[in-house]
Amino acid sequence: MESDRRHDPRYPFIAEAEVTEISSETKLIAKTSDLSIGGCFLDMLNPSPEGTNIRVRISHKNTTFTSPARVVFVLPNMGMGVVFGSVENDQLAILQGWISELSRAE
Repeated sequence: MESDRRHDPRYPFIAEAEVTEISSETKLIAKTSDLSIGGCFLDMLNPSPEGTNIRVRISHKNTTFTSPARVVFVLPNMGMGVVFGSVENDQLAILQGWISELSRAE
């Protein structure tokens, strides 16, 4: 099961997202439904295939987080789970701020 592979707690998190497939530079629009320090789930009708390398850009409250990522599982016609790649320090600070806010809200 997917939850058995998760290393970090996930939090409900709705935000606009842009997915760019690295190999083709194809841009897709999505929404996040949950977020962790290591990845997120992206709601979209036509998810990229498992293993696809992408760049994800998430916008929330006038802040944007950008990171390389890889598709780790797909739910057809629903979305895809992604794991973030090497996150730059400034981007990590944004992500940690969001996670901190979400963990306090629980």
